[in-house]
Amino acid sequence: MNTFSLVLVIASLLSGLAFAFDFFKLRPARLEAYRKALADNPKLPRKEAQRLKDGSSLVTQIGSLFPVILFVFLFRAFVFEPFRIPSGSMEPTLLPGDFIAVSKWSYGMRNPLTNSIWIENDEPQRGDVVVFKYPEDPSIDYIKRVIGVPGDEVIFAGKRVYLRKACVLPENVTPESINANGDGGKNLQRNCASPEPVPVKYVGDITEQGATYEEKYQVFAETLGEVTHRMQVNTRVPDLTPYYFRQKGALRGSWIVPEGYYFVMGDNRDNSKDSRFWGFVPKENLIGRTVGIWLSLEFNRSADDFLPSFIPSAIRWERIGGID
Repeated sequence: MNTFSLVLVIASLLSGLAFAFDFFKLRPARLEAYRKALADNPKLPRKEAQRLKDGSSLVTQIGSLFPVILFVFLFRAFVFEPFRIPSGSMEPTLLPGDFIAVSKWSYGMRNPLTNSIWIENDEPQRGDVVVFKYPEDPSIDYIKRVIGVPGDEVIFAGKRVYLRKACVLPENVTPESINANGDGGKNLQRNCASPEPVPVKYVGDITEQGATYEEKYQVFAETLGEVTHRMQVNTRVPDLTPYYFRQKGALRGSWIVPEGYYFVMGDNRDNSKDSRFWGFVPKENLIGRTVGIWLSLEFNRSADDFLPSFIPSAIRWERIGGID
């Protein structure tokens, strides 16, 4: 259940009832009093006349909020929803303090309370940056990049992604067999081409300076489908293969994406808890596709700064706009 959407639904209902009660019950008497006051005193002060016309009761004030609350609810539920990036798992594409806009119609119109699909739309494509309900705790929203779509085989080795794209399945095999036959779907890929490395191009190094540490990252331009984006690796981080989620019947570090699921990873490859560690994202967990950054705040305050750390130190104007 989406708690904030539920709050907006309740607020819309209560303010809507107040608006209807005011419009049909209180407003006629109020307008009559307003006309009578003007007839008795044509020089009635404008402020007093406006008060008589608009009303000042609590019900009237609550009802006046109804159009605004309803607009916010509908816009957030079906058009765009704002999210704040809390961590560095998507660096260098998205930084902590970035506020992103997520398109809610990209992957189908959904129930704003339960996230169930009402109307089907496009499917996520390789390279899309998606927001979704974390499969292990749906109360938490995650943001990652789609690496594999249903039927793909994804291999991660040597800090590189290898991809065997989905191919036509044998006639006697259904996509559901990927989950049911117990071999991780390996037999379904026997007629497909060999896995190919996802194209990458080295573009430089960046250094992350902390209060007590310094980390250096290699940055690459990676191409997934029609999307070329930047990702980074930390050569000092050891091989994490022993900690990877292991699909039944598959080698560790290799996954075949089942029908109705997606394989996602963060662009900060050595600092991202993603599908490599907990598995696939069900289609019903998707919230939307990230389309841009509408605000970017920097929180970079020293220990002796008199302002609290939750107050931004700067606006990163250069980051506002679309993303790769």
